[in-house]
Parts: sequence; structure tokens; C-alpha cells
Amino acid sequence: MADTGVLETLLQRVEKVDDGVDSLDVATSLGVDHQVIVGAVKSLQALGDVISAELRSSKHWELTEEGTEIAEQGSHESRVFSCIPLEGLAQSELMKLPFGKIGFSKAMSNKWIRVDKAHEGGPRIFRTVESIEDQVREKLFLVQKGNSTQLEEKEKNELKKRKLLSEVTVKSYWITKGNSFSTTITKQETELTPEMIASGNWKEKKFKPYNFEAMGVAPDCGHLHPLMKVRTQFRQIFLEMGFTEMPTNNFIESSFWNFDSLFQPQQHPARDQHDTFFLSDPAHAHQFPQDYLERVKKVHSEGGYGSQGYKYDWKIEEAQKNILRTHTTAVSARMLYKLAQQEKFTPVKYFSIDRVFRNETLDATHLAEFHQIEGVVADYGLTLGDLMGVLHQFFTKLGITKLRFKPAYNPYTEPSMEVFSYHEGLKKWVEVGNSGVFRPEMLLPMGLPEGVSVIAWGLSLERPTMIKYGINNIRELVGHKVNLQMVYDSPICRLDS
Repeated sequence: MADTGVLETLLQRVEKVDDGVDSLDVATSLGVDHQVIVGAVKSLQALGDVISAELRSSKHWELTEEGTEIAEQGSHESRVFSCIPLEGLAQSELMKLPFGKIGFSKAMSNKWIRVDKAHEGGPRIFRTVESIEDQVREKLFLVQKGNSTQLEEKEKNELKKRKLLSEVTVKSYWITKGNSFSTTITKQETELTPEMIASGNWKEKKFKPYNFEAMGVAPDCGHLHPLMKVRTQFRQIFLEMGFTEMPTNNFIESSFWNFDSLFQPQQHPARDQHDTFFLSDPAHAHQFPQDYLERVKKVHSEGGYGSQGYKYDWKIEEAQKNILRTHTTAVSARMLYKLAQQEKFTPVKYFSIDRVFRNETLDATHLAEFHQIEGVVADYGLTLGDLMGVLHQFFTKLGITKLRFKPAYNPYTEPSMEVFSYHEGLKKWVEVGNSGVFRPEMLLPMGLPEGVSVIAWGLSLERPTMIKYGINNIRELVGHKVNLQMVYDSPICRLDS
């Protein structure tokens, strides 16, 4: 509520005239800031139909800070002219002055000065006229005194171009008497209390009208990140297809489970420090299923199960190195080994969605930490056709129907396929995932029966999320550059009828 004294003074001003008053004039006459009067107008409007206020806009010209300086001291060009003696002035000396550069250019345009470039001591500036008239300063004087109408629009625009003038829009209220006009301010009640009802004095009270259209205060609450929303959608699809979620809470993994158990050779480029984060404490893992470890060592170094292996000296020291897992397939390897230890094999369908870590160079599409979505199916007699069928079902549930498959290479799957989808927005085929059938060299050392095949596929969580939310740079989705407003504004879910 504005100051009561200002409210009463404003009402008295309105009472004295029939046609109304301007809020800007009232502020000037009272010697107060215009916003004080605007606040008083708003307060009176809140009291009901005490006054009527019409918002008006007007434009006028004002001197900029540089324009005010010129009005006081003269234009740059006139000051340059004034500082040149009859014997001339070296151009280098003139350029040292704060107004020298601009003033020199304007004075030359006005033909007030000339430059003698053939002078012995270097270029020298001389006057070409005896006296000058500083029209720029005179024009600014007119604006300063409120006589800007005496200037043509072309002249004003020239001064505006030189950033000496600026056109300012002023908004003010034209205030007239309302139907319930009174110079006495009656405070309106905002709350009906039990005491008012008990005593009955609410009948004499004047209540402020309640605005049922007003927005309530937004409640403080948490917001789901877009990645978590899309993760929930993927998880629901897997559950609908009868998959079981794998435990993925171990971000730290040994090289054995991350690489060796997957029949990935120890000299593979992905295992060096360019792609992997190695731990320093604890640097090594020591607890492995010993008989399984020996079978993995043998298939790598000597071959077996119909394979000739890689024929290299497999080292336990390399397998013991602790790392931040580079893929969730390490979890799949643990789960398949656990499945192989059962007395009787039972077909399974597993999935996981969790973080993985790569020693990548950060750019618009790569982070050192991202999410991997993985699906695994183990059963007797599974073929590449089964893999394609499951992939079609999976991506159709995502709303992706146009799929293509391209042969690829993975150390632990054979055959392997990259999955492409047609992007309607980009009008081209884009890669959406990788897939394949796990190699016997990976499965048989675990103890799985010979007739069992395992098909698997994986994709990132970030890429479909970026497409869904129209994000071009992954750093705007994950990390310190995330726009929190995007998180607040994005819908929690969409229910299709």
C-alpha cells in the first residue's frame, strides 16, 4: 500500500479538476519520483472504483551522457578547432586528446581544418576558416530546454546517430474521478474472521473483491530430469516385454568382468588409457571364480570350444586392474555366469539402464559419463532372425518403425549388427544402437549348455532424449550447463486416451 499522505494528496488533486490530472505532472509538482505516484494509483484502484486511470504513452527526446557533455563544453569538432593555434598543431599531438579522433574527422568533413602531410615534423593540422559556428551544441541546447520541436526529424536522427540524443517513451496515467470517488480512504478488509461473524459487524465492513482468476503460488517441489523421464519410458517397455532388470549398482568393475570374460583381448585398443578410467585405490581386484578364470585364460591364450583363441600370453595382472566400467555388458557377463551355475538352465530376459564411463574428449555429442541401455535374451536355438524380431518389437514400442541393419564387428558378438532408424526430421538414416549374438568363446567357459544362444543389443539413453527434447548439445542435458528451467517446464508424463 502506498503512503497514506500521497494517496490523500492525489485524491485532493483529482477533486479540484473536472477533466482529470496527469500522474507525471503530479509527480513533478510534488517533487517525488513518478513511480511513487504510479504506486498510489495502483493502491487506489485496488480499493474499488475510487478513481479511473487511463494509461497513456508519449515520446520525447533526451540528451545522452555524451550529449550533455557537448552541451556544456562544445562539440568534438569545435573543441578540435579551438585547440589549433595559427601556426598549426602536429596531428600526433591532436590524436592524444580524448576528443581528437572524432573531432578531427568531423572538422575535416566541415572543411574547418586541413592537413599538411609534407611538413618537416610530420603531418600538421591548420585552420582553414577564421571562425566557426557550433551548430551541434546549439541544437542540443534546444533539446535541453524542451524545444526539440524546432528541430527537423532529419537533424534529430543525425544527433541520434552520433549517440548524442535518445528517444524516450514515457508512460503516465490520466487520472479522473471514479463512480465511488471519495477523498477519504476506507481500508478494505481482506479476510472474514470468526469474530466478525459472531459479532455481526461484517455487515458494516467493506471487503476487497476476491480474484478467482489469480494464479496460486507454485508449490516447492522436486522435478524429474528429462533423462529420468525417458529412462522410465524405456524401463516400462522392457517390463511390458517380460524382461527382468539387472542390478547395476557397481560402477567400479574389474578388467576381468569388463573385458576378459567377454572374450575381449588384453591388447584391444579400448582397454588402454585413451578409453578407460583406471582406479588407483584400490588398483586391483583379487576375488574371482578360480575355475572360470582358468577357462577364460585358456580360451584367450590357447583357444577351445572350436576356437583357436587369440594366441597371446594372457596375464592375470591385466585382468585384476580396477576400472570405471566402460559398458553395462560387464553386468550381463556376471548375470550370465550366475545363470550358468544353476543346476537346470532356464531361459531368461534381462535388461539394464545405468551409467557407464569412457575417457572421451568432451564435445557436443560425447561425455565422459553417459547412460547405456542393454537388453539380453538367453534361450535354446536363438538366431539372428530372433534378434531382428525382438529389435523390431522393442523399437516399435518406442514409436520407431523404419529399421535397417548393417553388419558390424564386436569382440564378443558374432554376427554383429548396427541398427539404423530413419529420422523424419533430418530426412536421413541415423544409428540408434548396436546388437549381436554372444560368441561361444564367451558363453561356453561360463558353463552354459552348448545349445544355448544369447542375443543382446544396446543403445545410449542420451541420444533419444536429445531428439525428443530438441537438444543439440549433450552438455545442455548433463552437467553444470543444464538449464534448470527446461527441467521445470518439461511435462512429467503424457497419457494418451
